Amino acid sequence: MKFIFDGLTDQEAEESRATNGSNAVAAQETESFLDKLLDNFKDPIILILVVALGITLLLAVMGYAHWYEGLGIALAVLLATLIATWSEHSNESAFQRLLEEASMIQVKVFRNKSLVEISINDLVVGDHILLQPGDTIPTDGILIAGHLEANEASLTGESEPIKKRSSTDEINTPEESRLFRAALVEDGEGVLKTTAVGEKTRYGETMTEILTAEERLSPLQSKLEVLGKHISLFGYIGSVFIFVAFMANHIFLQSSSVAAYFAQPIGEIIHHAVTALILSIIVIVMAVPEGLPMMIAMVLALNMRKLLSVKVLVRKLLGIETAGSLTVLFSDKTGTLTQGQLAVETFVIGSGQQFENLGAIPSKVQDLVAFSLRNNTSAVLDTTDPENPKMVGADRTEQALLRFVGRALADKDTIDIVDMIPFSSSRKFSAMQVQGAKNLTLVKGAPDILLTQCTHYLDADGNAQPLTDQSGLLKELSELSARAMRLLAVAITETAITADKSLPTSLTLVGIFGLRDKIRVESYTAVQTAKEAGIHVVMITGDAKETAQAIAKDIGLTTQGKGIVLSSTELGQLSDEELKKIMPDLCVVARAFPTDKSRLVKLAKELNWVTGMTGDGVNDAPAVKNADVGFSMGSGTEMTKESSDIVILDDNFSSITKAVLYGRTLFKSIRKFLVFQLTVSMSAITVAFLSPFLGIDLPLTMTQLLWINIIMDTFAALALAGEPALNRYMLEKPTPKDAPLITGDMWSSILVNGSVAAALSLFFLNFDPIQNLFSRGMDVKSDEAHAVFLTAFFAFFALMHTFNTFNARSEGLNLLENIFGNRLFLGIIAMIVVLQMLLTTFGGKIMRTVGLTPIEWAYVLGFALLLIPVDLIRKAIRNQFFGNPVLVRSQDA
Repeated sequence: MKFIFDGLTDQEAEESRATNGSNAVAAQETESFLDKLLDNFKDPIILILVVALGITLLLAVMGYAHWYEGLGIALAVLLATLIATWSEHSNESAFQRLLEEASMIQVKVFRNKSLVEISINDLVVGDHILLQPGDTIPTDGILIAGHLEANEASLTGESEPIKKRSSTDEINTPEESRLFRAALVEDGEGVLKTTAVGEKTRYGETMTEILTAEERLSPLQSKLEVLGKHISLFGYIGSVFIFVAFMANHIFLQSSSVAAYFAQPIGEIIHHAVTALILSIIVIVMAVPEGLPMMIAMVLALNMRKLLSVKVLVRKLLGIETAGSLTVLFSDKTGTLTQGQLAVETFVIGSGQQFENLGAIPSKVQDLVAFSLRNNTSAVLDTTDPENPKMVGADRTEQALLRFVGRALADKDTIDIVDMIPFSSSRKFSAMQVQGAKNLTLVKGAPDILLTQCTHYLDADGNAQPLTDQSGLLKELSELSARAMRLLAVAITETAITADKSLPTSLTLVGIFGLRDKIRVESYTAVQTAKEAGIHVVMITGDAKETAQAIAKDIGLTTQGKGIVLSSTELGQLSDEELKKIMPDLCVVARAFPTDKSRLVKLAKELNWVTGMTGDGVNDAPAVKNADVGFSMGSGTEMTKESSDIVILDDNFSSITKAVLYGRTLFKSIRKFLVFQLTVSMSAITVAFLSPFLGIDLPLTMTQLLWINIIMDTFAALALAGEPALNRYMLEKPTPKDAPLITGDMWSSILVNGSVAAALSLFFLNFDPIQNLFSRGMDVKSDEAHAVFLTAFFAFFALMHTFNTFNARSEGLNLLENIFGNRLFLGIIAMIVVLQMLLTTFGGKIMRTVGLTPIEWAYVLGFALLLIPVDLIRKAIRNQFFGNPVLVRSQDA
């Protein structure tokens, strides 16, 4: 069908854009690198630290402090903030580029009296757009020429295409002539006149609502919020005590009297107060796990390629962690658990024998099947490319049958069409009478109709056999119907089509096709994996209840009659309380509406479940947005992707289970990181608080503490970010929403190792034989010997906690478990050791260090390793009395 329209001129298009706006739809705003950096510097702790640094630099100018103290701290803070900002910004930018590339759709439009292709964003009100099969409707408007079938499933959830007719009435436009953005043209051609663009379309209005909706906290964010408050309180109290201890040491211990102390120049007193303040603030910085967001970003950055390789794109950083905590997953059937298109699953001949594909059918029958399907169709076939034939005018069933023929569809038959009977819902069959290479009438239709006139059937050798007893065949067909198969029979006869177009007689049954939306091969295994992981899976579909029940049985959702299957009507008859009671046993919701999805998410969250929802259409967006973690399909609408946390690029349920596995791996990495960091924080605060009372003013300087903080936040994050995803994680139950982030075993590790690390540090500082090891034959009280000793202590403290990463990464006694699965780990630990040696050797006055001899390094390394056997003893005692937590979790699941 050829359409000719003048279309808008360039000037008219510009005027329309100025009046009605463009077709661009609002997207999620993203922060620039500078905005993110400035936001990170607005953190109250960072602001206080910056002010204190300014005072330190001022005191340095006045001669009361060393210039390198403030400079070293400033560089350390700047470096840590820059790394965190870069990591967050690079991940967001990568996803934004992907979205922009995906939205660069070209549309055929009449402009300046010719048909041209322009970007979807350049469309304006008044444009005349040519629509063809496969096109996504780019604006709201009226069909003013042609006719087509539009699939509005992405908008309404209704999968059946809707017939659209043209209309010239632009004021009282009939509903059958209205078209809406995001619908799909399945068949026909036409011209759409645009009446609304961008945010004024139905699609745009919903998108704006989605983007302006209040962001929800993920389970991890909620837990981190609670933990952060507790750790901050601990840090603030600790910092006050450290400030008091530092000043008390100078006022009461190092001065002859209180009066003598305050008789000093005011600059000295201010210097002490500012030093105590900065030390207190750095303790807060160390206590608060501000490196955790960066650690999560690093985990995702390092695993992004792995995730993409399994077709999982993480839009929101915490979405993948939430996936690991899923309690319930509401999943679409079409395209997720199934392949999303009707396909022939089996072919049954009259004897009851079944074949899965055309190649498996014996050659004589195979040739006749292909001949019948090629020539008894109303579709226009273009087989120029035999691998991807084009079928114009074929409905879903017809397309499935023609795809079954495969390359044989391109074979040419020397025949003429004598007569035909088109398919109608009243007749329930179609027929085509041909002559030439074969003189036959080809019949196709409902088995119950055709079998009434079938006198023979073709056996496996292609020979006609009498069809006297249909009971065996009918039993086979009954079993196929119970599996939600759509049945369609093909028969032949030498009887001509009569004038009354009635069903031809004396039919020979060629065979019966069983069609349905084919289940993905991996769906059964993926559903079982989800069940083993403690995730309750509920399939939501628009199919009839019987069809949904059969699919659910085949994929293992319902077994041995267990599992509740409800239709949308039955669901609506239940009160919220009644539905909550049966939800643990609910497996399928059939004939579902978008409102059903939103209701299920709402009630599941009221049960304190961590909810997941899959979706692909505009109608799914609210439920996807409101779930704890929303999964959108790669083939879905842009709006649903914007609403989601994770995009499943291959629309496959098995990819969702992989997202769960990576989410659980991330959550475990976060816990390992917290164990490591809080152990350092506890020991550092204890040492900083007690040391002044033991006569040591600053066992660790401010720059040294910040270096240790960088080890904690950056290097430890990198080392633990690459932990492998182990299949055993999918044998554990999900972490409940209200479960604390830090478990009892984690507290045991933090308290025992933190206390022992602090005790070892204080022992190192106050045990004379250890001081003698680093005296180099000098008086241990001399400045030179003291400098060597404090350098050794700094190296010992940093390396002791670096080696503690081995304890933190493994819950069991085998510290080298899957060590090569994390290729970064050993490299980063080695890098920290080398950097620590270089920093110690060349740090000079800025780091308050001097070079150590090889034997002194040997002593430092020996002392630093002591925390490893301590934690192994703790784990052995735990296993003896409480059991190995890894084994216990797997058995519980």
